[in-house]
Amino acid sequence: MPASHLLTWLIAAAATAGVILRPRGWPEAVWAVGGALLLVLSGLLPVENAAEAAARGGDVYFFLIGMMLLSELGRQFGVFDWLADWTLARARGSASRLFLDLYLLGAAVTIFLSNDATAVVLTPAVLVVTRKARVHPLPYLFACAMVANAASFVLPISNPANLVLYGGHTPALLPWLKSFLLPSLASIVTTYYCLRAALPLGDAPILVEQRAHLRAPGRLALAGLVLTAAALLVVSALDLPLGPPTCLAGLSTAALLWITTRTSPLPILQGIAWPVLLLVAGLFVLVEGLNHTGVVALLAGGLPWLPPALAGALLAVACNLMNNLPAGLLASSVVAAAHPSQAMVDSLLIGVDLGPNLAVTGSLATILWLSALRREGEHVNSRQFLEVGAQVMFPALGLALLLRSLC
Repeated sequence: MPASHLLTWLIAAAATAGVILRPRGWPEAVWAVGGALLLVLSGLLPVENAAEAAARGGDVYFFLIGMMLLSELGRQFGVFDWLADWTLARARGSASRLFLDLYLLGAAVTIFLSNDATAVVLTPAVLVVTRKARVHPLPYLFACAMVANAASFVLPISNPANLVLYGGHTPALLPWLKSFLLPSLASIVTTYYCLRAALPLGDAPILVEQRAHLRAPGRLALAGLVLTAAALLVVSALDLPLGPPTCLAGLSTAALLWITTRTSPLPILQGIAWPVLLLVAGLFVLVEGLNHTGVVALLAGGLPWLPPALAGALLAVACNLMNNLPAGLLASSVVAAAHPSQAMVDSLLIGVDLGPNLAVTGSLATILWLSALRREGEHVNSRQFLEVGAQVMFPALGLALLLRSLC
């Protein structure tokens, strides 16, 4: 291997390790962007290629901006807390009913607003509910984290990784549902039952408090969320890019709320995780650097020899070693070079979306989930997550891949 290729791999590996482990507590984006800049400054990757790689993420950036803006509006104006209170009222003192309702709420948020929204916004609301109910929060928090990945391939909009793997050109809605509806439903149901087996809830009745009312700004934010989800279903059905309409919907909803409430936009804008955009851009550049070492051609040559289900399973495990965003970006480049069957591409997507339920390093959504827990004073270590994830991910992944092979 040429020295330049080896150095590129070392830089990419160090940057990925930084994203996953966050040495010194520095944000993930610092490591991804730092690695990308190092590739360019060292001459390992031409500036033009780096710029082109970063620009290829345009649809993903627009999608993330819109979703993060809508999610922050929902958080600031009490939509998600209201939904969480609603699930608590519906539970009627039953821990099992509360777990099911929160799980289904997480599935709905993931399906229509993306898995990152579930991790970032719903996690604090779930903590509020468990504290009101005076139950141990761990099972409910794991439900929030696991369903964020398990339900993330019901629709193209359910996970930014979907846009990444398909290079921003996801299949139209009806072909998508034909490929993924049964596997995703199996993933959601299997994950639920495996979680219930892995995390007992106990038999003690839970406390129920009076549900708070959603005020006018919150109702307006909720209407914006619902209308956005409906609009994206139409856009997806027409096989149009998802990023610009998502961004436009988020900006329009925000502007309407700021005008009607006469509030400053600064709290909303400050609450958005802007470094996520830099993280994604840095990962695009890092993967482009790996492309220059010939790894994509090597993997593309070997891909046709693998059964689709095995390829999906291998990628699912790889996501936990390098995070599903760089893994998805690399898989996207391999798919573009190899032109595999649709069954192969679909199996790879299932691996990218569902595989991260094994370990805390698996997905951006899980990393964001851990950050949300830290802000609320809760902690889940990597061993705890792995013990639960091993019981949950493998059965759900196996069944989803099997059903996709039968479709």
